Amino acid sequence: MKINYCDALVIGGGLAGLRAAVAAQKKGLNTIVLSLVPVKRSHSAAAQGGMQASLGNSKMSDGDNEDLHFADTVKGSDWGCDQVVARMFVHTAPKAIRELAGWGVPWSRVKEGSREAVINAKKTTITEDADRHGLITSRDFGGTKKWRTCYTADATGHTMLFGVANEALRNNVDIRDRKEALSIIHEDGRCYGAIVRDLITGELEAYVAKGTCIATGGYGRVFKQTTNAVICEGIGAAIALETGIATLGNMEAVQFHPTPIVPSGILLTEGCRGDGGILRDVDGHRFMPDYEPEKKELASRDVVSRRMIEHIRNGKGVPSPYGYHVWLDISILGREHIEKNLRDVQEICMIFNGIDPADEGKKGWAPVLPMQHYSMGGIRTKPTGESQNLSGLFACGEASCWDMHGFNRLGGNSVSETVVAGMIIGNYFADYCLSNDVTIPTSTVQRFLDNQDTYLNEILAYEGTEDIFRIKNRMQNLMDEKVGIFRDGIRLAEAVNELEELLKKTKQINVKSKERAGNPELEEGYRVPRMLKVALCVAKGALERTESRGAHYREDFLKRDDANWLNRTLTSWPNESDTLPTIHYEPLDIMTMEMPPAFRGYGAKGMIIEHELSEKRQIEVDELVEKLQAEGKDRHEIQHALLPFDLPMNYREKNERAGDL
Repeated sequence: MKINYCDALVIGGGLAGLRAAVAAQKKGLNTIVLSLVPVKRSHSAAAQGGMQASLGNSKMSDGDNEDLHFADTVKGSDWGCDQVVARMFVHTAPKAIRELAGWGVPWSRVKEGSREAVINAKKTTITEDADRHGLITSRDFGGTKKWRTCYTADATGHTMLFGVANEALRNNVDIRDRKEALSIIHEDGRCYGAIVRDLITGELEAYVAKGTCIATGGYGRVFKQTTNAVICEGIGAAIALETGIATLGNMEAVQFHPTPIVPSGILLTEGCRGDGGILRDVDGHRFMPDYEPEKKELASRDVVSRRMIEHIRNGKGVPSPYGYHVWLDISILGREHIEKNLRDVQEICMIFNGIDPADEGKKGWAPVLPMQHYSMGGIRTKPTGESQNLSGLFACGEASCWDMHGFNRLGGNSVSETVVAGMIIGNYFADYCLSNDVTIPTSTVQRFLDNQDTYLNEILAYEGTEDIFRIKNRMQNLMDEKVGIFRDGIRLAEAVNELEELLKKTKQINVKSKERAGNPELEEGYRVPRMLKVALCVAKGALERTESRGAHYREDFLKRDDANWLNRTLTSWPNESDTLPTIHYEPLDIMTMEMPPAFRGYGAKGMIIEHELSEKRQIEVDELVEKLQAEGKDRHEIQHALLPFDLPMNYREKNERAGDL
């Protein structure tokens, strides 16, 4: 048995995992990062449009602050988020972006003087002040009151990932790629590491640590049409689920991005619409103002995606060999802007569709259709990032339900969350590792390793009639067809029933190759059952939640139901033999909210079943604010009185902005 010991173990080598590892290593902990791929190839590199942080540097972001970012985040979540976590996030985001600048991320900067921009499809002149020249700039994104999304052209994730990865290497973080975690080692309610498979040799080994942090990204690949990389299969969440102790939160909350390109599904960043791009139908008509006259293309992602599909259903889609789509037109931004700020988008369009989006007229329009993009659900944690039920197990980034996104995340908030959560949770994670020792017997570690060894041998011995690749393909198509943007009880029940049958069939497959290394059948044999468990958590959670909230949209329950459904879904898998998850709920306490539930600002009013406490809490908030203002308290003191939150000592200081000087 090969056992690797370390102080801090991080599973996942994207932005969140690397940033948490840096936090642990800087506190003197021997830190190991395990990654499926070389870390600079992690899916974080695919993020294009930007990272939200309330810097308030540019003309269109002047006056921005944490309060406005918080309000946008809560509304964006459709009041599903943890408001304490949202406050922790918005307070730390400006610190994170400035830290990244110090690590070499080449943020796009304010340039003094006048420039042309496209706002609401019209060319507008914006004049930047000379005293802001050289400061980090920002662009517009959906669902925000201010231009808050900081960027490096349209390669933000790429530059951020390289910056954080280089910082990890500079601090001597031990990074080991082509390693796949198969199970969590735990005893007496505490996590002690993981059983890991070497993807080159096929060998199993144990990694034992004082604390373990999962940062493996989302579960988009349980869907067929997704912008997610092939490694985003939700395995990190699945192995936490399989402990029978850790829970997953809000798994039914799945975001569909409005503008992946057809048919490849590669994302065209929200920066296209943030910079002024528009959506057109089969007639060339700009249709979003007909549905959302105020925000138009820059409504929240869940809203824009639904409006696009609704418009296609109304007979205004563009026919193609791959089904109906609509057009994304960014030609109005001008060739110079596109080749400077959207050059990756231009390259994607050229390579995959033979289109130059800078060409004027229809020949430059890109075919787009909403596809799965982001997982708001994940491993349920406390605000510190630690599992509510399994001590020593932490999670951050898209793999977690921390929960700052609720039922819909704002564009730019996830890229920001990776490094912000990596900073905050990384500190709490490091402190846990510093204050705890490895106390697990070697015999227990051996038992977990033997269990996985036996499981792999069991898969290799399968000689049934089912094909694991067909099972996976059917799961993905089923999720697209029945657990997608528009949901209803009949189709969701059908999905749950069929997914359960598919899970049972994974024990009836035929594995022709008996090799332990380089065997795709073996790898899918242990991955697909876990993906199916994740898919079942999504589908069953969606079936049970009889309301519409954020990205979860029920055509048979159109209203957001605060009276009955203002709670967080918690999913568990208590017994290995279970074929369905167990679901219970965690209530959200209105009387502790800084922003009680209200109208979100999209669609028709009257689509909310109000909670009786919402009005009561709003009166309390208004009275307290009025009292404190009369006493001369500033916005920070007022905010603290409404909703106190804690942070590691090094992140508590107030943020400074150019406008404060």
